[in-house]
Amino acid sequence: MQTATDERVTDHIEADEITAQGLLDALVDPVRRSIVRQLSASGSDIACGHFDINVSRSTGTHHFKVLRQAGVIRQYYVGTSKMNTLRRTDLESVAPGLIDAILALPETARRHTAAAPGRR
Repeated sequence: MQTATDERVTDHIEADEITAQGLLDALVDPVRRSIVRQLSASGSDIACGHFDINVSRSTGTHHFKVLRQAGVIRQYYVGTSKMNTLRRTDLESVAPGLIDAILALPETARRHTAAAPGRR
C-alpha cells in the first residue's frame, strides 16, 4: 500500500493566508472553475491526469498551481500520482458560501439581444 505525502509540494498556503482577491483571481478562469466543479462533484480526491480539461499538460500544471497557491486545492502524492483535494473546510471558514455560490452559477450565460425598434 502506498502512503500519501505532500513533502514534494511545498507552496500550500495556510487557511489564514487565503484572501478574497486570491480566490476570485484563481476562479476567474473557466478551466480552473471546471477543476473545482469536478472535485466538488466527485466527492473524492482526483489525480491530475484524470480531470476532463482540454488543455496541454503544461497548461494544466499552471492551472493546478494557481489553484494551489490561492488555497483552493491541496495537492499530495500517492506513489507517482499527484492527487488533488478541494479545501472546502478552509474555504468555508474564510469565505462562507463563496465556492457553493460560484459552483451554482451556470458556466455559460444566455445572451440577451435587444429587439429592434418596433419589433417584439
